[in-house]
Amino acid sequence: MAVTTTMYGLFMSSLANKEIDLDTDTIKVMLCTSAYTPNQDTHQYKSSVTNEITGTGYTAGGATLASVTVGYTTGTNTFKFDAADTQWATSTLTARYAVVYDASPGSDATRPLICYVDFGADVSTTAGPFDIIWNAAGIFTGTV
Repeated sequence: MAVTTTMYGLFMSSLANKEIDLDTDTIKVMLCTSAYTPNQDTHQYKSSVTNEITGTGYTAGGATLASVTVGYTTGTNTFKFDAADTQWATSTLTARYAVVYDASPGSDATRPLICYVDFGADVSTTAGPFDIIWNAAGIFTGTV
């Protein structure tokens, strides 16, 4: 099963328009079912995301990312966005996607999307932990 992370294309517009401050805003990750169809080119705000999961141990809107870091490495000309791994400790749920977004603005219509993770297939838990172990290289990196 291939797991992939994809930045929403309009994320860069949201950065340029100062709608997102990656190191001070509240960044969250929510889980969606396989019925959600991510559109990298047109989805810009949380209001575009459909089919958020429901389940035991999961709260609507997802979990707040802890220890968010952003940085630039001069030797490789790489920008990195990262956070601590995320866990829903005792959960019973099924998810296909994880959507990372800025939860600081006041409504879903103004909460910018950042990226989404496609787990490659449905992933389920039954009365156990659902973990997202972010890549050691970061949630995403980009060459500048």
